[in-house]
Amino acid sequence: MGAVVGAGLTAAPLLGWAEPLTDATMRSVAMNNLHTGESIEAVYWADGDYIPDVLDAVNYHLRDYRTGDVHPIDPRLLDLLDAVNTATGTKGRFEVISGYRSAATNAMLRERSEEVAKKSFHMSGMAIDVRLPDVDLSRLHGAVLSLGRGGVGYYPESDFVHMDVGPQRCWQGA
Repeated sequence: MGAVVGAGLTAAPLLGWAEPLTDATMRSVAMNNLHTGESIEAVYWADGDYIPDVLDAVNYHLRDYRTGDVHPIDPRLLDLLDAVNTATGTKGRFEVISGYRSAATNAMLRERSEEVAKKSFHMSGMAIDVRLPDVDLSRLHGAVLSLGRGGVGYYPESDFVHMDVGPQRCWQGA
């Protein structure tokens, strides 16, 4: 998917984040959803504005694949992915394990695992679980931690890193 031109939308300020965003003229995202087989590659921010049509496409791409529910994804999460992309120098697309989760899906997953938070940021479109095909998981984890933004969970046995735009914290899971 290429860039889509649309009216501007301003995101919430990045309060509490240790490192400001760069003043790049464009920010992009490239992801493969492992559950749906869908891919997206798009410029989501250009010339100081988020591009609403692209944000809508990302919302759909990161929908709860179990229920089909679509929820707005916090644009700061895309900014975090863009920063991780730069920090790692990846040439690959993020492989998405989990984006948005409905309350029903989150409750079902909590029944299966103690590692699923009751008030998961996935339910508010503020979290994503990913890996990169060309970046070692421990290096990806280190890159996300180095940015000093939001929550970072490291799940080496499950082969993913959790990132969210909630309060800054970190943990390790299975």
